[in-house]
Formats: sequence, C-alpha cells, structure tokens
Amino acid sequence: MGIIRKIFSKSRSTEDGIFFNSVQKILGFAPLNLENYKKAFTHRSSNRLDIMGNPMNYERLEFLGDAMLSSVIAAYLFNKAPAGDEGYLTKMRSKIVSREHLNALGKDLNLIQYIESKVQLQHFGENIHGNIFESLVGAIYLDRGYLYCEKFIQKRVITPYVDITRLEGKVISYKSLIIEWCQKEKKIFHYDIFEDNAIDGQRLFGVKLSIDDKVVAKARATSKKKAEEKASQRAYFAFQEKMDRK
Repeated sequence: MGIIRKIFSKSRSTEDGIFFNSVQKILGFAPLNLENYKKAFTHRSSNRLDIMGNPMNYERLEFLGDAMLSSVIAAYLFNKAPAGDEGYLTKMRSKIVSREHLNALGKDLNLIQYIESKVQLQHFGENIHGNIFESLVGAIYLDRGYLYCEKFIQKRVITPYVDITRLEGKVISYKSLIIEWCQKEKKIFHYDIFEDNAIDGQRLFGVKLSIDDKVVAKARATSKKKAEEKASQRAYFAFQEKMDRK
C-alpha cells in the first residue's frame, strides 16, 4: 500500500523547512508564501477550511494554473510559429497541454508524494498527476506573478518537451480524425456501445465503429470514451493511406 507524505503531520517549523526545500528544488527558485504551495498539494478529501470557512484545496488553483499554462504556451507558439493560423496554433497548444502530457509532467516531478489527502495513493486516478501540476502553476502565479510562471513553464514544459516538428505529427484524438474525415468525405458513421462482461469482475465497454453501415473496427476498454478512442485508432490505421491523401 502506498504511503502518502503528509505535509502537515510533523511540527510546523520542521515540516515547513522540509517542504520549503522540496518546493524550491522543483521550482528552481525560492517560494515567498509557502501557504500557496501547501494549498496546491491539499486534496479535497482533507476537508480543510480557511479562516473564512471556504474549502482549502487545490481545485481553484488547478483552474488558475490551467489558464496560466494556456497563456504561456499560446504566447510561445505565436512567436515560434509566425506562419501558423489560428486553427494550427489552437491544435498545437492542445497537444502541449493535453491531459496525457500534463499527467506525465506531474509524474516526472513525482508531485503526488507531497499531497495531503485522506485517499490512499492507489485509489487515485491518472489525472491526479496533471491536476497537481496545474495547481502548482497556479500557486506560482499567486506567489510570484506571471514572469515566474513563464519561467517555470519554459523550464519544465517547453524546453524539455516541446518540439514543434514532432508535435505536428502527434495525434491527440483519433476519434476527432475519423469524424473530420467522415464529414469531409460525406460518409455516415456511428459508434455502437454496449456493456461487456469482463475478467475478474472488471466492468468493460465494447464499441463497434461503423462507416457507411459497415463495421470497420471494434474495441473494449474500461470506459466508453476509451473504447471509442481505441476503435477510432484501429480505424485510422485501416484507412490511413486514404485519409493522408485528403
């Protein structure tokens, strides 16, 4: 069973010193107001309230961090890709700040080790990693402002991971590709979804993707969304040559 580090569990001075050093190492600069970062790592299950009686957890910071990431990445792409139109820039930004990518960033920094929560580690979903990363960015903005936010995102996101050429070829949604192609080619498509029996009692969903009344791909997954995406990916590879010519 995973052990989640409790940032409030020891004496205040000792724990604050440990937490301060950990945050400074992640950020690359010293935090001014440590309370912002404590909130960034506080899960709603802790049921903490501030002095005004408002919930004290990372969810509002997550919202703010998402906006800061989008802003910094948008400005970077605007300057880096002067020939890109609005649609191109929007797609590229979506690839950089995709949930998959943010989850990977949170994992790389092992942010979950600092979370204050009553939920055990193994019960968290994958998105917890990206959520904490976004809340951390939000905390940086409150603590240090936009320029430090930009500095952190440049260091932790853009410099190590953003390669324009590579990202241009990255697919973030096979379902979107299939839908766009079918609409462009005036093909009729639909996803038939059904609940499927599973091994060891795990609930699975099956999906059949039909194009022009012909089943072109099938898939199973633990959610309807994942099953549709998996079936769409298989359909894409089946029709890739035709789609790439359009």
